[in-house]
Amino acid sequence: MKLYYSPGACSLSPHIALLEAGLPFTAERVDIRGKKTASGGDYLAINSKGSVPALELDDGSVLTEGAAITQYIADQKPESGLAPRAGTIERYRLIEILNYIASEVHKGFGPLFNPKASSDWKASAVAALGTKFDWLSKQLDGKHYLLGEHFTIADGYLFTVLNWSGRVGIDLSKWPVLTAYQARVAARPKVQAAMQAEAAVS
Repeated sequence: MKLYYSPGACSLSPHIALLEAGLPFTAERVDIRGKKTASGGDYLAINSKGSVPALELDDGSVLTEGAAITQYIADQKPESGLAPRAGTIERYRLIEILNYIASEVHKGFGPLFNPKASSDWKASAVAALGTKFDWLSKQLDGKHYLLGEHFTIADGYLFTVLNWSGRVGIDLSKWPVLTAYQARVAARPKVQAAMQAEAAVS
């Protein structure tokens, strides 16, 4: 398998999942603006959406969208515990939180990375994210990870997007449950390895 990634982007999430699962893979950096791979290839020919992540499977097909990719990775190594077994209510809880992170938290950062966004729009985005952080803090209170005591792909994803807070001027110390959670995930050896491999500085 080959993971196409861009440092600091949401592709860190499947990178973490691949390392946590212990699956063999290679990784290639993508210039998102120029749509070129590190080897000089046309990234749009690999992923016509032009975004990362993309995972090229061993049969040559390509899977996109982080939530789909990370579930695929987890299912290749079910004994890793990165995702509950398919068909169980626990698996649907995982899908539920993955969708929430994607649509409410990940998407919520969009205006803050947009140089054309007005100050009012950005202020509104920060306020909206604060509401999401309040909800996440309640969900995590008294738990090590989103689904309980075991790390899953949802934690890799949430960790990745919460790391953007510092880059856009959001002080996470207002949510001590989240800062403790971030530190807990950051301490995992495979998470550290993924970040070092991508030179993704949080």
